[in-house]
This record gives sequence, C-alpha cells and structure tokens, in this order.
Amino acid sequence: MKSRFLIAGALAVLMVSGAAQAHRQWMLPSSTTLSGTDSWVTVDAAVSNDLFYFEHFPMQTDNIVVTEPDGATGKIENAAKGRYRSTFDVHLTKPGTYRIASVSTGVMGSYMLNGKQERLPRGTTKDKLATAIPAGATDVQTAEMSNRNEIFVTLGAPSTTIFKPTGSGIELVPVTHPNDLVSGEAATFQFLLDGKPASDLKVTVIPGGIRYRDALGQIDLTTDKDGKVAVTWPQPGLYWLNASIGGGREGGPGGTGGEGGAGGAGAPPAPRPQAPAGPPQRRAAYITTLEVLAP
Repeated sequence: MKSRFLIAGALAVLMVSGAAQAHRQWMLPSSTTLSGTDSWVTVDAAVSNDLFYFEHFPMQTDNIVVTEPDGATGKIENAAKGRYRSTFDVHLTKPGTYRIASVSTGVMGSYMLNGKQERLPRGTTKDKLATAIPAGATDVQTAEMSNRNEIFVTLGAPSTTIFKPTGSGIELVPVTHPNDLVSGEAATFQFLLDGKPASDLKVTVIPGGIRYRDALGQIDLTTDKDGKVAVTWPQPGLYWLNASIGGGREGGPGGTGGEGGAGGAGAPPAPRPQAPAGPPQRRAAYITTLEVLAP
C-alpha cells in the first residue's frame, strides 16, 4: 500500500498544468546554512498553489532519507502531519552538507490480453513487474518513472560528498554549491538523467512569495549539451527549482514535462487520460528549494 501511494504521488507530480493553477510540492528548511558543531533544522513539507504557503495538503514523509556529509544515513525526528503541512526535524552533528530527500520510483506500461489493451496497475515496481504481467500477455511496453524532491543544509563549511550520482532519474550535480548562492551572481548546475548529462532539459525557477505579487516571476531555462544550466538570481530569497521529462507517450500529447509541478508525494491520483498510440515515455521529475543570500 505504501509503495502504491508513493507511485501515485510520483505520477501526480509529473502531470503538466498551467502555472497559475499548479500544485507544487516542496520542502522548506528553517535554515540552509548553520554554524557550530551541534544544530537542528526544522523542515516544513507541503503541496500548495502558492509556494511556501500552507493551503492545500501535507506532503508524506515516510520515505524521506537523510544523507549525512560523510555519506552515512541519518534520520528525521519528531515527524508530524497536520491538515496543510508536515513537519520534521533533522539533527546536524557532523560538519558539512546534508541531503534531505524524498525519492520514489516505479514502472508504467501496458500489454495486450485477449485482444484488449490493459495497463500495469499503479504501484508497480521493477521487482514486481514479472508478477504484474499475466501469462499470455503480448505487446508488453514499459517505461520507468522517478520523482526526486530534495533540499540541502550545511553545517559549517560546505562539502560535496553527498552529490555522488546514483544513476537513477534526474539528479543535480552542482558546479556552484546550492548552499552558496548570492543574488546578482550566476550559479551553474549540471543535471543528469539516469547518470548521463541531460541535454535540452527544461528547468523552471520560481521565486517564493507568489501569494504577494501579481507576476509569477518564473525563469525558464534549458540545459546545454553537457546538462548544464546557469541561473542568475534576480534578488535574495527562496526559490523553487523544477526539471522534468515525460508526461505522455512517444508521438502523443504531453510528451514534455514543462513545469511538472502538479501534486507530489502525498497527492491524490490524477485522472488518467486515454493513452495515445506508442510506447510510454521515460518520466522523471526533480524538485529542490534553494536559498539565495544578499551580496
């Protein structure tokens, strides 16, 4: 049941919707840079229309993993879920940069059985794919989907150990450290898809505070042949960054992810549109929250 719930959330986060109507998943730490040798960070996690404002529903925290600066696995503490948000704490006891991430993966696809096209059930994972396809099925078509929502917090001097790629889904490999961002200066990030540079990947950056301004302030970027993109921050503050691919089938509508911010882990399943002909596309989404400081 848990796996099914997570995959439903992953599907929802990959749905494309208009910027003004989007439900965006996000995590927000109480601080991204701290000093000393023993500190705590409280994280809010939610899905909302207005970034970093609680008005829709809480994000699930069951699969959140903390990676400590030396690569060891940490934990979240004091987790709680309210009506509009979830919260949890992370105890920082090692110097360097921590990753706090919610990652979900799964498989989607279809097959023919007795002259009728059937779809794989929601929640199908790689290890259960063989049992999900009944005997006698033909024209089996499958594709992977993955969703990564992560934030970075640094105690003392920034470190880079946690940025070693896993080779699954969309991943950020910073050229500029994500906890060393300054307004008016360009930051360069590299994106990988399944361990390889993700060229021509659409990246969306939106500053927080949507609720208090008329213009969305969205910045649309595209990665180069090496999967790199440069972002010049217009002002200090919090920013939501999203990159995604997929959302449809090859040759059918919805083949590019665009903003890809509808829903998230914990979102109710979105309606499933009728699939056009052709194999399913690889689907993947990446989300992070970044803090940009004044010069």
